Amino acid sequence: MLKAWFGIKLWQRVLGALLLGVLAGLYLGEGAESIRWIGDLFIRAIRMLIVPLIFFSLVSGIAALGDLKKLGNVGGKALGLFLFTALTSITLGLTMGTIFEPGVGLDVSLAEGADIITPPDLSWTQRLLDLIPENPIMTMAEGQILPLIVFAVLFGVSLLMAGEETAPIVRAVDAGAAVMQQMTMIVMELTPFGVFALMAWVTGTFGFEALLPLATMVALNYAGCFIIILVVYPLILRTIAKLPVMDFYRGIFDAQAVAFSTASSNAALPVTLRCVQRNLGVSRSVSSFVIALGATINMNGTAMYLGLVAVFGAQLFGIELTMTSYLLIALTATLGSVGAAGIPGSGLIMMSLVLSAIGVPLETIAFVAGINHIMDMMRTMTNVTGDATVAVAVGRMAGEIDVEEYESADDI
Repeated sequence: MLKAWFGIKLWQRVLGALLLGVLAGLYLGEGAESIRWIGDLFIRAIRMLIVPLIFFSLVSGIAALGDLKKLGNVGGKALGLFLFTALTSITLGLTMGTIFEPGVGLDVSLAEGADIITPPDLSWTQRLLDLIPENPIMTMAEGQILPLIVFAVLFGVSLLMAGEETAPIVRAVDAGAAVMQQMTMIVMELTPFGVFALMAWVTGTFGFEALLPLATMVALNYAGCFIIILVVYPLILRTIAKLPVMDFYRGIFDAQAVAFSTASSNAALPVTLRCVQRNLGVSRSVSSFVIALGATINMNGTAMYLGLVAVFGAQLFGIELTMTSYLLIALTATLGSVGAAGIPGSGLIMMSLVLSAIGVPLETIAFVAGINHIMDMMRTMTNVTGDATVAVAVGRMAGEIDVEEYESADDI
């Protein structure tokens, strides 16, 4: 029986759990509250992962960049473009969520047991001071996300600056990241049970109308990804690379197809490299560096999605977002994505990171976990396309691209 259970893909089990949870909620009504503890157990397991996963993944991701002095011109340009596309994507997600209001109309702010945390009203100077942890260990123990990110970034950069002497620590951090990836996979196996219980509770308490925002979320997710692919990336290709857009999409189509069908950037990595090198004419040195770096830190589709979900959750629980909240979403979604792209279930973990930073209940995850794979397919294709776009732009700026080969992509 267990063999048959694990023989079913996780996303299929989660989707099935969502449907069964809806049916159970409609049947049990308010009695579904009695099984909510299973969903709460799942939420606590996710919270358990946040601090060690963020620290190890962030430090490991920065350390993977290599020697800062050797990154030079190519690394700086790639990082700049990755940062630009990430912030643009997050802004798009926040804007779409604010305009279309997918979570408005279903107020669950008074739900019994909802873990709603109101962020303190602090001055900008106090917020700036709070970014620097007085005691990093206490910061981790208390789950303070932003100071943790600052400390992890400084720790990772210091490892690079210290050079070869830190090799044992880098290996230890990489090992820690690998352990947390395995632990994440274990916790993700609880997702079907958590989604079942939480969706039964949501449906039983608030009725069938609680499911209507899901269709809106899927539509906005796909619309946002299409905007990034058809507007943001072509803008980079035309203004920075000064190359034809259609040739690019002809050359990268195979990688897009693999990314969409597998919903895995890692699975698409070999195909992406082949397309960028053979079809688009980017040199092996530039393409290998930029694509590998992008697979680690560049998640534009996910960044847009996190901004959208954060606004959705705030609307769902009746929490007013301030300008500071929007800035926190942008910061945590950008920095939190470093090093976590290849982790199964990373979208949910990153979601919990962003929601925790702005005081939105993690129960928001219940509404989107069941449809996460459907949206993840499009987000992954967006991420992979972004990696290829930056590789082409950097290759063009560094003079490491065969333009004739690029423009012959339509002959493939």
